[in-house]
Formats: sequence, C-alpha cells, structure tokens
Amino acid sequence: MPSSVMPTPRNGDVQPPAAVSAIGLRKSYGDKTVLDGVDLWIPAGTVFALLGPNGAGKTTAVKILSTLISADGGQAQVAGHDLAGDPQGVRAAIGVTGQFSAVDGLITGEENMLLMADLHHLSKQEGRRTAAELLRRFDLADAAKKPASTYSGGMKRRLDLAMTLVGSPRIIFLDEPTTGLDPRSRHNMWQIIRELVTGGVTVFLTTQYLEEADELADRIAVLHDGKIAAQGTAEELKRLIPGGHVRLRFTDPAAYQTAASALRKATRDDESLTLQIPSDGSQRDLRALLDELDSAGIEADELTVHTPDLDDVFFALTDTTGIPDQPKETVR
Repeated sequence: MPSSVMPTPRNGDVQPPAAVSAIGLRKSYGDKTVLDGVDLWIPAGTVFALLGPNGAGKTTAVKILSTLISADGGQAQVAGHDLAGDPQGVRAAIGVTGQFSAVDGLITGEENMLLMADLHHLSKQEGRRTAAELLRRFDLADAAKKPASTYSGGMKRRLDLAMTLVGSPRIIFLDEPTTGLDPRSRHNMWQIIRELVTGGVTVFLTTQYLEEADELADRIAVLHDGKIAAQGTAEELKRLIPGGHVRLRFTDPAAYQTAASALRKATRDDESLTLQIPSDGSQRDLRALLDELDSAGIEADELTVHTPDLDDVFFALTDTTGIPDQPKETVR
C-alpha cells in the first residue's frame, strides 16, 4: 500500500505555495520515539487534518510546528519562516487553539479579548474595536459582559478561537477543537473553520473525529507509530483500501442474465438479481464501466457505488481492526 498520495501538478500548472512544510521531523522522549521522520506539505489557504490514535503524536507535531517545543531532527518551514532559524517569525504568523481552552473563566468574554489585544500590543481603541468585531463574528456579543465561567463548552471554544484571531494569524493550529462538544456546537465550529479558510487562512487541524476530517479537510494525513501512514485527499485515501464495488440491480430476469453474461468480472446474486463489480469508485473507473454497459446495451434499474469510508481507512492503516465487511454506499 502506498505510504502517501502527494499532489502532482500537471504540465503548466503552478504548485501553490506551502503554508507548512516539513521533512523528516523527529521527536523522542527518553527511549520512546513519538515522531519518526514525518514529512508534511500543506498548501496555503486550505484545511489540513492530521488523524491518529491517542498517543500517535498529533499534539507533539502541533507543538513543534508552533515553536512550543523543539524537534530532535528534521526541517520545517511555517509561513515561509524556518522553524529553527526564525521561530519569532513563525510565532508572528500563527495562532494556536488547543483541545483545552485557554479562556480565563474568572473574567468576562470581553475582558479575555481585551487581554489578548494587549498581548498583541494593540492600542486601546484598536483593541476594543477588534474585540467587539470578533465577539459579533462568533455570536458572543450578547454574552460579552458575562464571566466566561458561565459559558457553555461551545461558547468557550468560540471565544478561544476568537482570542486566537486577535493577532490576524495566517495559519491556525486547531488541536482537537471540537472534543467534547455536542453535535450542534461541533457543526457551528465547522462553519467557522470554513469561513476562516474562505478568508485565506490556512487551518492545521488535529482530530479524532473522522467525519470532521472528511467534512472539512482538503488533505488528510494518518499518523501511526510516529510516521505518516498515508496522506492525500479523502477520496484518494479511500481508494487505497480494497473492497469498493459497483452493484447493479435488475427487475427483469432476462436483462439480468444478459448483463451477467456480458460482465465476466461480476459476482452474481441470482436471488436478488444483482451483480457486483469490483471498482475503486473513481470517476475514470465508473466512466469505463458505464461505457461498457452502453456498448453491451445493458441498462440496470439501479446502480449503487460502494466505497470504503475514512473509518475503514483509519482502521486499516493503524492496524486496530480489519476492514468492515459492509463498506459505505452512495446511490447514484
């Protein structure tokens, strides 16, 4: 199985600049290797999701790339600044929001924002304007004068992210930002992340929620045993896992028999009048199958594409369980 699916520009295409790039990042604690030669390439203005089991090294990677700790080896650039040579330049370009909120519950939401504005050396007038604007943007204006300790989990996460944006970072590291949130709060956070990217921000997201990565990320990497087990778009990663197929269902027994005779690779189910044909679910593969059906004059009553999902990818790449017998399906 390939270890990664890296973007390959077509002839004449210009590869977009990397917001974050890393080659051979290594980090150990004592005799435990946490990161063992990690390579990353994240285009500017995209969402990148780093997946992995607990203890896989996701937070360690974020801490290194955000200059909170040093790597033992390897090279990295963040926002065009060398991680080792210009850490101050990196810090000026990024924002970091962890899975545990940095919000001070003893003061109000507005006071948290103004404190952050002071840390970024904004004038009092600019700080108040920025705080008010971000509190409105994150739907926190009505609660601005209330102690942050009275906020719900979702409100605290929104305030935490709003505080991160006070410095107008070009790259934001979100370390499991929706852990513990209810579904509505999680979806609200997803919408905020989409809006940030639309505004040109690059988001580096770590998450244990595979649905979250599938929903948000332009590119995904799976971290396992300190290494990148695979990297690519969600669709590219899904095609790495076997088990995909197209199912054709017929209501006319004669049409079914004709199709079964013409499609030699198909697995028959005479009772349900269905044929199952191996497929990776790609557009090219489906087009070839449709051309074959047209050439043979076959018209099924229903065509269903069954493809592995990110759960299947995650389980297969991290060796925690086998690939499920029943991949997810999409009816087309």
